[in-house]
Amino acid sequence: MKKREKRFADIASEEKARKMASWLEDKKAEDVVVMDVQGQSPITEFVVLATAGSPRHAKGLASHVLDMMGEENFEYLGMEGQDEGHWVLVDCNDVLVNIFMGEHRAQFNLEGLWAEARRISRE
Repeated sequence: MKKREKRFADIASEEKARKMASWLEDKKAEDVVVMDVQGQSPITEFVVLATAGSPRHAKGLASHVLDMMGEENFEYLGMEGQDEGHWVLVDCNDVLVNIFMGEHRAQFNLEGLWAEARRISRE
């Protein structure tokens, strides 16, 4: 019996990042930013940053993103930080979603790391 190859949604990375940002805003994430890091990052094309009000909120945001990714059939590679909820990273291959508690976002300063990255409007 031949194995069926799993097919993911055919969607541009920028549009995927915008959708993910929208999902985070729907669940009251703050300071949501989408950055185009193509040519600056060897591991992804777009980065989505968001701030959560509490570790529980961060975990809920990450769960919501995963649920919506399943509905949209987006590729998912893994998640880190879900247990603590201070910095949750959702790896979607071409888009990395970072959900931070405020102090952790400032400490790691990913906006500064990719200061040259183009910011994506979500309109």
